[in-house]
Amino acid sequence: MKMVNNWFDIIQYSLLSTSCILCNKPGMKHMDLCVACYNALEKMENQCYCCANPFAIHSSAPRLCGKCQKNLPAFNKTYSPFIHQGAIRYLINQLKFNGAYKNSRLLGLLLANYLEKNAELPELIIPVPLHSNRYKQRGFNQTHEIAKTIAKELNVAINISCCQRIKNTPHQISLTAKQRLKNIKNAFLITKLPSVNHIAILDDVMTTGATANELARLLKLAGINRVDVWLCARAKMDR
Repeated sequence: MKMVNNWFDIIQYSLLSTSCILCNKPGMKHMDLCVACYNALEKMENQCYCCANPFAIHSSAPRLCGKCQKNLPAFNKTYSPFIHQGAIRYLINQLKFNGAYKNSRLLGLLLANYLEKNAELPELIIPVPLHSNRYKQRGFNQTHEIAKTIAKELNVAINISCCQRIKNTPHQISLTAKQRLKNIKNAFLITKLPSVNHIAILDDVMTTGATANELARLLKLAGINRVDVWLCARAKMDR
């Protein structure tokens, strides 16, 4: 029944005119977000060019954080327009845990606008997959829904069949960095990949980077030359 209700939400929100999800005022352009609420979002300005961990001190030169200097991730570069705080965190959590499907389109538009200006576009987007049990509980994969909007806006293909989540991992929210690494180990299976060199992994939020790193590691082993990570938001982590 939950999956049926989610499909009703999908149809409903695709037909309604735009109004701000956060305050109900008219949305800007074709987004469900007004100018004032957009301006209040905490933008990413200074970050590690590899994992996008925010820096406290501004620098115009590209920098690696201490964590990446010590142990470089399998992915090449991370793109995130926002820090995982305040309203953007609310939008992501409402989508993931409360079935607010309409938020996926807004998050996709916000990320697509950022990527269009800042990123070298890949040949393929792979949304981080859900285990089948989690998918049945939620009724949709939020990263796939976000990816649909981005793919349409940027004209980049999506592939949801070449990577499967074969390990039903528990939520990582309450886990330490070491626990997250152990939790996500061997969670994915790469099947037949298209003949491409550059892939972007899409996720809603990154905290330690364990999930993206595990998936990127497998993609590199499968022969992919470059793997970037696209995020709606990046959580601050101690360096």
